[in-house]
Amino acid sequence: MAQHSSVRAGVRAALPLGPPTFLLGASFGVLARPVMGWLAPMVMSVVVFSGAAQFAALSVLAAGGAAGAAIVAGVLMNTRWLPMGFAIGPSLPGRAPARAAQAQAIVDASFVMASRGDGTFDRGMLIGATAVQGAAWWTGTVVGVLAGPALPDPEKLGLDAIFPAFYLALLVSEAHGRRALLAAAIGAAVTAALMPVAPVGLPIIAACVGALVGLRRG
Repeated sequence: MAQHSSVRAGVRAALPLGPPTFLLGASFGVLARPVMGWLAPMVMSVVVFSGAAQFAALSVLAAGGAAGAAIVAGVLMNTRWLPMGFAIGPSLPGRAPARAAQAQAIVDASFVMASRGDGTFDRGMLIGATAVQGAAWWTGTVVGVLAGPALPDPEKLGLDAIFPAFYLALLVSEAHGRRALLAAAIGAAVTAALMPVAPVGLPIIAACVGALVGLRRG
């Protein structure tokens, strides 16, 4: 097994992700407080720690949906962690419980940063990168919740564009070669086709399946 970087190296590499993650967390806090109160968004950011799932659940609640529907939306968004966990598991040291505990550090950006490009992953990079994003997301949420009434609408500042820009940057850094580009194109097409008609979360699941088809055919 290849040697792993130190967690400190992962932290250093992920420092540029701190500011945009903080802004996303603050946006969530600002938008969530009128819908969920002041405590629930902060607890949710610590327990769930998934921007995509939290915004999906918030959108359901803001539209008048029930808490159960919001939970389902969040769970569907987070099903993407399953294939990521299967992919990264063999690269983590220790027995199955230890690997499962370490895999809790998986988030989208740290998964990409930890990838070595040959199917293996760097544990130190994974944990260090997630530590930066976790601290930024949690503090951002707290600031957004507590200072929300005094802050402008995130959409008026264009902060709603951070999410797509963030994932586009991850895609550009990861998608190299014909197979990867084909998988990305199929996943994007499936998502765009289903978003107007499918429940929150289902387009992500379908896109993952489409991407796998693209990888097999590429």
